[in-house]
Amino acid sequence: MSWLRRISSRQLLALSATLVALMAGAAALALAATGGGPKPAPAPLPVAAHDALTAPEVSGVSARIQFTNHLIAGSSIQGADPILTGASGRLWASPDGKVRLELQASGHEGATSDSQVLVNGDRFSIYDSGSNTVYKGTLPQQGKDSQGADKSGAHKPPTLAEVKKAIASLMDHASVGGATPSDVAGRPAYTVRIGPKQNGGLIGGAELAWDAVHGTPLRAAVYAKGDSSPVLELKATDISYGPVSSSVFDVTPPAGASVTDISSPTSSSADNGNGKEPAPVTGLDAVQRQASFPVTAPASLAGQARNEVRLVQSGKDAGALVTYGNGLSGIAVIEQPTDAKNAGAGANPSANGDHGQLQLPAVDVNGSPGQELDTPLGSVIRFERGGVQYTVVGSVPPATALSAARSL
Repeated sequence: MSWLRRISSRQLLALSATLVALMAGAAALALAATGGGPKPAPAPLPVAAHDALTAPEVSGVSARIQFTNHLIAGSSIQGADPILTGASGRLWASPDGKVRLELQASGHEGATSDSQVLVNGDRFSIYDSGSNTVYKGTLPQQGKDSQGADKSGAHKPPTLAEVKKAIASLMDHASVGGATPSDVAGRPAYTVRIGPKQNGGLIGGAELAWDAVHGTPLRAAVYAKGDSSPVLELKATDISYGPVSSSVFDVTPPAGASVTDISSPTSSSADNGNGKEPAPVTGLDAVQRQASFPVTAPASLAGQARNEVRLVQSGKDAGALVTYGNGLSGIAVIEQPTDAKNAGAGANPSANGDHGQLQLPAVDVNGSPGQELDTPLGSVIRFERGGVQYTVVGSVPPATALSAARSL
């Protein structure tokens, strides 16, 4: 996690939004926009979901896509940035786990910028041309047990009863709509909306549409509370199914691009010798013993009780993740030690390679300079004090996030 304190604000935002697009693309394989095709026959949600999960595997996907991002106000962004301003592009996917997502944006003065996302199995890389940086890492691994597999080890599709049980379990925590017949990019599709029942913070809900014939998701969107327009949306304006040449995935970043590895420190190389990841270090006392700075973790923050204190790295980079409250309305505080080389970087975006593309409001946190990011889905406050960098994140209004930062 040492990369977290070195990454600039614009890079952090670009990475966060790109990962949203990455996870949607990796899971979906194909995303599509509303079109003029036929609608499928009405079906109960469990039946429509079961049909999608048991549909025959497609041999590949090629699509033209549109990424919408209304997280950041346009007045705060200068120039072209496909992650911060939204962009059009292409998506390719193959059944062996390879996905390529390409986004391109044009600025007011004709400047262009692009981002490339590549997935190969559990590995991914993201190239951000604005910072000329490649981010590499691993996707979360599936459980290693045999659940969902037959005696030969092959994946076993869920039964209708299992799908009904999973949806019923989801409905304990979220409101789940029905499978609404849709026509998406000329394809018959179903659309479902999911929203938090409680502790949802500023998040109003999410929508997912999938192909009624092939079972591949066709559109992903996230909404802020009280807003009928999506804040984040990834869709395609055209889609086709068929084999994709392996050369499509042979993309090399420009020479001279910097590389940042954002893999989790608890990888297979850091297990206990038995293939299992080590148990996380939790609890204020245990984390404090490994941190090189006094961990700030008040019993409550902005009216929410402390939930957990967790170690987020080891050695000289040991830091802490402190969470407050429950659900999406909670607040997280990331604390990391700074060093002379990176000191002051959090309060000066131009020194971190932002190139003036993102201008964030400055805030005062009890005399310490910081930056504030206010979005429809949540707020981020970042500041440094006494050799420690603090990042306060939550799906809360900016006043709440600032109050939490000033209480540390």
